[in-house]
Order: sequence, then C-alpha cells, then structure tokens
Amino acid sequence: MHRLTRSLLSAAGLALVLSHATKAQDLLLKPFTLGSKGPGTVAQKAADARAALVAQGFTIAGEYQPYPNADIIVVTNDELKATAAKSERGAFGAAVRVSVTSLNDTVQVAYTNPVYMANAYRMAGDLSSVATRLAAALGRQEDFGAKGLKAKSLRSYHYTFGMEHFDEPSVLAEYASFDEAVAKVEAGLAAARGGVTKVYRIDIPERKEAVFGVAMKAPTEADRYMDDQFIMSVIDFKDLRSTAHLPYEILVSGNTAYALYARFRIAISFPDLSMMGGNSFMKIMKSPEAIRKALVRVAGGNK
Repeated sequence: MHRLTRSLLSAAGLALVLSHATKAQDLLLKPFTLGSKGPGTVAQKAADARAALVAQGFTIAGEYQPYPNADIIVVTNDELKATAAKSERGAFGAAVRVSVTSLNDTVQVAYTNPVYMANAYRMAGDLSSVATRLAAALGRQEDFGAKGLKAKSLRSYHYTFGMEHFDEPSVLAEYASFDEAVAKVEAGLAAARGGVTKVYRIDIPERKEAVFGVAMKAPTEADRYMDDQFIMSVIDFKDLRSTAHLPYEILVSGNTAYALYARFRIAISFPDLSMMGGNSFMKIMKSPEAIRKALVRVAGGNK
C-alpha cells in the first residue's frame, strides 16, 4: 500500500514538473520589459536607475544619449559574462540595455528582457535570475515589443525566408591576432570612422572575446540610413518605446570582428514590424547595408 502510494505520488510529481516545463516552453517571450512609467525627468530617473542597478550587483559598462529625451544605460554582471562565455557568439548577450525615455511628459524606464535575448542569442542558460535582479532594481510592470515568441522559435529566429539567422553574422575584418583586433577596433572607434563611436566594452572571461557597444551618427545626410536617430524615428513609434534596442554591437572573437546583420539585429527587437507601410522595414531598406559598411569601416575591414 505504501509502495503504491509512493508510486502514485511520484507519478503526480513528475506530471507536475512536466506541466511546468511545458508551460515554460510555451511561454511567449517579448523583447523588452517596462520597469516603471510616470512623471519626472530623464536625468533624475537615469540617476535613480544607475543607483538601483549597482545595488543589485550590476556594473555600469557605458551610457549613451542617442537623441533628446532618451538615455541608455548598459550594464553587465558576472552571470551575464559567465553565461556569454559558454556559447559561440554568446557575448552578444553579455549586456543588458536599460532605457530612460520621456514621451508626452511621462518617463518610461525599460530594459531588454534577458530571457528573450538569451534565447535569441542561443546562450547556454535563460538568464532568469538576471531578470529577477533587474525587476528588483527597476520594477516589472509588463513585457512588450511583440506579440511574443516561444523560446524554441527564438533560437532559430529569422524575420522571413531568405533573411539572416543569428549564426550568419557579418565578418567585418580579420587580423593577425586578438590583441591586434581589439586595438584596431578601439582605434577606429576613437577616430569615429564612418560615424561610429564607442559606448562600452565588455571582455568575456576565459575567452579571447570582447564585445563593443557602438553609437552610430551619420557624418552626412547621405549617410542617414546608418544613423541611430534616423532608424529609430521610423521604427520606434509605439506608445511604449523600444529605445533599449540601441546601441548596436561589434564582437571581436579571436582574430575576427563580427556584427549581427541588421536584418536580424533590428528584427529581433522589432519582430512584429511590418514589411510595408509608413513605419516599416521598407522605410529603412537601405539601413542593413549602410550599417554593415559603417561597421566594416570602423573595424578597418574591406567594404
């Protein structure tokens, strides 16, 4: 009788575990999380966010004001870097981008959803504990930015047929060594080649990898398709702003510099953006190549 009872309880427990696992797999993930929304100033809300993030164990890697009424704080921690080190090109997920955006006299504090990004970047872990720390620091009112994608779909995501996946990045330049690669990228960013400058650098432990966050500002009107403000003015138009899409990244891995091609990198933040229409990918059709060429130039590669 006792053996039967134990068997029944074990079966019930297994069913519960499987049920939870299935629910987790079926959960629809969205790219951004709204922490808070209310009155205030960007400067004060950003200062509050920085203090709260540091108190939760995050390190400020860099900060970027891409246009008026917007501030982006880039953070990392040991878990993000350790998880990034466990998978190929996982360094693209080594940072969380926190945005403070003022819209219609209301300040939105939002951040990239680490669970969504961990799956999009095929990382060896879901970074759920990072999400818990972010929620403790900044709050969590709702996830937004898409109707939602399952983890399995994110790990093989591309916007549509013929467009790039995560494992099809652009090769920007190749060098003789990792040290030379990092030095060349640093020099290019310091010189603002192609209108690209440095926001942050995160080194990945126990790997010859470093990820750079970069700001892109068009040197001339003719170069506007690579410009952060121009691109966001077209695609970031909803009531909850996806400012934390920025900044873009360059990954130095070994002796090679890479970047995620924009048809993947933009689409993973805006998976529901329409192909045609007023606020659509068609309006920035020239941006993927313009971004690639600018990043090649700053990395010292051959366009």
